[in-house]
Amino acid sequence: MNDPIAAPPGPLPTIPPLVVLAMRPLPLLPLQLILAGVLQRIHRRNPALFDRLGDHARARFGIKPTDLPFAFVVEAMPPRLSVVRDLPRGLDARISASLANLMALLEGRVDGDALLFSRELVVEGDVEAVLALRNAIDDAELDLAAELSSLFGPLGAPARRAFEVARGRVIGMPRQGEEPR
Repeated sequence: MNDPIAAPPGPLPTIPPLVVLAMRPLPLLPLQLILAGVLQRIHRRNPALFDRLGDHARARFGIKPTDLPFAFVVEAMPPRLSVVRDLPRGLDARISASLANLMALLEGRVDGDALLFSRELVVEGDVEAVLALRNAIDDAELDLAAELSSLFGPLGAPARRAFEVARGRVIGMPRQGEEPR
């Protein structure tokens, strides 16, 4: 865990039901293209990320934000991300939590064990594969604002500031030792 103290105490916010309802008819392909680009960039910057999965390198993970009308299927080898309406059968593991909690987990800002014990995070299937994924992500020290803003080319700096403000409102303060931007 990078810095579990960085998240605010108490539950993180969820997306309002009316927003979720409005998102339901939106096409998934644009989101998939953006997130696939982010995953490829993360893999280029952290080539050993998925090697840390060891025996679980071929695992397929289903990730379901409980407050969104879609889910993600992540495969490590080769790195691939699909956006789906419903998680398919045959996944090695399923992980579900609110989008804010999933984002905070990715950045190491919350304690996954605490979320699991409070039932804000649900893990089904191969728990050992999920632990390997968690350790790999923790070691990578991901910064979602930096990864997303890198897709904006010359507009990357203002996009990063906007993403950091949005992240701060959703999942809390910057990491310890980080300055708010």
